[in-house]
Amino acid sequence: MQIKQFEDKGLAQYSYGIMSDCAKEIVLIDPARDPNPYYSYAKANDAKIIGVVLTHSHADFISSHAEIHRTTGATIFTSNHMEGKFPHQKISEGEIIKLGKITLKAIYTPGHSFDSISILLEHGGKDKAIFTGDTLFIGDVGRPDLRGNGENAAKMRVELATQMFNTIHSKLKTLEEDIIVYPGHGAGTLCGKSLSQDSTSTIGREVRENYAFEERSEESFVTILLENQPFIPQYFNYDVAMNKAGAPDMEKSLKEIRTLKEIDNSNQFVIVDTRPEKMFKEGHLKGALNIQNGGKFETWLGTLVSPKDKFIVIAENSLQMEEVIRKAAKIGYELNIAGTMIAHRAQERTETLPIAAFKENQSDFTIVDIRSKEEAADKIFENSINIPLPELKERVGEIPTAKPIVVHCAGGYRSAIGSSLLQNELPKVKVYDLSDAIKEWSTQKTLNKKNKSLNNKIYDHK
Repeated sequence: MQIKQFEDKGLAQYSYGIMSDCAKEIVLIDPARDPNPYYSYAKANDAKIIGVVLTHSHADFISSHAEIHRTTGATIFTSNHMEGKFPHQKISEGEIIKLGKITLKAIYTPGHSFDSISILLEHGGKDKAIFTGDTLFIGDVGRPDLRGNGENAAKMRVELATQMFNTIHSKLKTLEEDIIVYPGHGAGTLCGKSLSQDSTSTIGREVRENYAFEERSEESFVTILLENQPFIPQYFNYDVAMNKAGAPDMEKSLKEIRTLKEIDNSNQFVIVDTRPEKMFKEGHLKGALNIQNGGKFETWLGTLVSPKDKFIVIAENSLQMEEVIRKAAKIGYELNIAGTMIAHRAQERTETLPIAAFKENQSDFTIVDIRSKEEAADKIFENSINIPLPELKERVGEIPTAKPIVVHCAGGYRSAIGSSLLQNELPKVKVYDLSDAIKEWSTQKTLNKKNKSLNNKIYDHK
């Protein structure tokens, strides 16, 4: 028996290949959009992919389950609570999938979604591992606030949080302590709020260390689970719907993207400039949004560009372009790309912040902190205004415009996006990006805290 963990670092997503050595057969758990790594794994082991398990209708990435079925004939297994529009076999609580000498048993584990299942692996007469999807993470559980719209959303998240309480205490907590936990995500995902950096755990460790397993009332659990959840990107509902429908073949979709020689933006497409911020600031198309090709590109693309909008992609070179459109495909956004372009005429520049003047008198500027509310609780500039980046466009009217605006985040990536957004929304105001210079102030603030703490200890000792 082999268990292969595949990782998509950009979305902090894990998928799995379970292989029977004797049968040379593989079942995949929650495959990512690009099926090629799974085909390579099967080929390297001279094995056949016979099944794909979708633990739930994912919100944060597009799965390749439908494409893998079309290519290999593998059976897609889903919860009997999931309404998939692709060929699939529904499995209920306790039903099993046989894979050589391996038994995979479905456990209904709602809480993150109504259609969530976990897969318990038994081999050699013993339960060895559990694949928990977005139900149980290492140090956390899946957020329950991603389902429902409008008036019923609040009711549904309480209902799901209550179901998560029952899942944790009535099902997962009763499993053997040495069972290995293989989660659907790691630290960095928006499907939870406090995940560990570890990629695997055991049931026993989670019972001892994960807050969700602590003894508390159902009401208290629901309150704790619902508080301080991260923002919800615009693309999440779009991905749920596409996963239920079954996504088109990725490579075919990518080949249909047009390459542009000139940009006539009479259709008012969103322009996403993925180049490094210094290159962007030296010259860019009017109205462009600077979402750099970085570690979280796909998340910010799906947060700031609506799935209803067509967009044009600008990249530094063909290699970078290939990379960013494949990242867009991970969330199904390649279908929304109206065209791509490597080079263009620069129409606008972004002025460089006069650092000396800013240091001398920060009151001459309106400082906008676009970090999350939790991050901004520890203020770097006392007179700053906190508007988290996902809310910036909708709340731009809250920003005073009598002074030049300085945008900052924690390290410079988000402020490049935020400053480009405000430059478009407030064309009559000077907008500056503090960029990575913010580290000078955050480092100094940390040193001041340490010195204050040290002085307090000395004082207490005296």
